[in-house]
Amino acid sequence: MQHFEIIIFVFAILIALLALANKMRITNPILLVIAGLVLGFIPSLPAVVLDPEVVFLLFLPPILYDAATRTSWHDFKLEIRPISRLAIALVFLTTMTVAITCYFFIPGFTWPLAFVLGAIVSPPDAAVATSITKGLGLNKRVITILQGESLVNDASALIAYRFAIAALGSGVFIFWKAGLGFLILAVGGVLAGLAVGYVVINIHKRIKDNSIISTSLTLLTPFLSYLVAERIYSSGVLAVVTTGLMISWRAPEIFTFHTRIRNRAVWDTVIFLLNAFIFILIGLQLPLILEDLLGYATADLIMYGLLVSGVTIAVRIMWVFGAANFPFGTKKSQQGPEQTNTWKNVLIMAWSGSRGVVSLATALAMPLALSNGDAFPERSLILFLAFVVILVTLVIQGLSLPLLIKLLGVKSDEVHTDEEVKLRLLMATNAINFIDNDLSDSMSRELKMQIKSRYTEIVHFLSKELEMKTERKAINKRRSPHSSHLYEAQSKITSLQRNLLIGFHKDPSYTQSIIRQLERELDHEELELYKTSSKRA
Repeated sequence: MQHFEIIIFVFAILIALLALANKMRITNPILLVIAGLVLGFIPSLPAVVLDPEVVFLLFLPPILYDAATRTSWHDFKLEIRPISRLAIALVFLTTMTVAITCYFFIPGFTWPLAFVLGAIVSPPDAAVATSITKGLGLNKRVITILQGESLVNDASALIAYRFAIAALGSGVFIFWKAGLGFLILAVGGVLAGLAVGYVVINIHKRIKDNSIISTSLTLLTPFLSYLVAERIYSSGVLAVVTTGLMISWRAPEIFTFHTRIRNRAVWDTVIFLLNAFIFILIGLQLPLILEDLLGYATADLIMYGLLVSGVTIAVRIMWVFGAANFPFGTKKSQQGPEQTNTWKNVLIMAWSGSRGVVSLATALAMPLALSNGDAFPERSLILFLAFVVILVTLVIQGLSLPLLIKLLGVKSDEVHTDEEVKLRLLMATNAINFIDNDLSDSMSRELKMQIKSRYTEIVHFLSKELEMKTERKAINKRRSPHSSHLYEAQSKITSLQRNLLIGFHKDPSYTQSIIRQLERELDHEELELYKTSSKRA
């Protein structure tokens, strides 16, 4: 009970800090890692240690699922080659390089222990980079690759971590068996994720009109997918990612506007709390960790932490520039201003290597004892080094990334904006055609013109390529007079536009982030219509 009160108290402090951070424009991950560090030096706070298996199950599935549902399958598939180079090849290269470094330079590290630490710190948290650079005009392909990398690299690293833990318990590591096991885990995880995704999607179709139950099911889905995969001895992480991508792909069809709005609010809160709790947990464990490391000199611990951090940063930079060969500006469709920014985009990608909550959760999930009952060797040292890597990469790379983007002068091209205008025009003109040709003949001409005027104004502004968002928002928020005929007509138009968005979503030629933005606007528009209609009823 005492621990629970302490955690609630710390959460209250964190919420206050986050409110301050928003004004200071400090991203949540950077604030959380600093807060976790500060907590470790407050003597009155007791150490809180959770069961490692609980940590793994409680935190990783929802975090990965949330990232997957925010990822566009079209964009992911389009950039699968650079994503694979980063998320699979680079992860294993980083794991091996960190392992070699630890084995030869840190006393007490065996090969299995070195590979455990390597697997923990190998996957960068791309969500950190995208949150830090939000609003800075980062290239769309860079964002897509970072998001795709964050999905797959976690799975790759966690599978490598799993084999390293197994080797530590058995004392034996056979490469070909590990490779075969990796393949079985991966295929089984994907199949389990597809099966769970198929079942969940069909359930969502049947409960489409109940947003509370539907949202509750989304909270259950990552745990269900993870446990089903683990039950058949495959990768629960890949299962969660696969299920999340399936849900993301079918979301425009299986969720109502009520469910989408509720989902976004609930999941934003859940992910914030999970991230905050992870960093609180490491902060509360720091005194125990440092107490276990009294046999090491402080200078040596700092040197080991900086060494591992430097290796993880250097490997990514060398890999991205030397081997990844990102195809920015190499396709015919991409010739133009973006081509001149190729090396700048690659540099940004190379510097977007901040480690985050997945690495920390994986470190905290290390078992307290091996399968033979012996205490897990060097557990405190691995936890300490993992925290140092996260701290160094978040603070150094995270805080300097926006400055780097500004110094490079990287700006998003106009294609993105032009596409948004094109999609808005398509939706508005289709609405006008629907009003002219398909809306009920029983409605008077005056009422039709009243409804049509809103979309005519939108077309007028967009046709002149005016990007005055405030004016467009004012037009969108303009309400029709209280009339049952008008509400019925507006509902039919909204349904038409909803179907248009579903068609755009399935067309890979359109940018998914724009479609989701339009979907959010339509959700809120439909919500306002629903509220007004409810008041009249």
